[in-house]
Amino acid sequence: MQNVGILDKTIRLVIAAVWIYAFGFVCECWLWLVGLVPLLTAVYGYCPLYKIFGINTCKKCKNKERNMQC
Repeated sequence: MQNVGILDKTIRLVIAAVWIYAFGFVCECWLWLVGLVPLLTAVYGYCPLYKIFGINTCKKCKNKERNMQC
């Protein structure tokens, strides 16, 4: 089930790219691994924290009847 919408995915991908570039290539330290979190949540369209707090930015999944299809 997805709970991350298109705009949210785009923002997460940009943040991940900047983070991984800044800490992986510029600083060359292990902190680039933190950038994998927004990258993976964007790729899979699912955020565990959103599930805990009941947040859903996925427009096609907001309708409860269609929630099972996501």
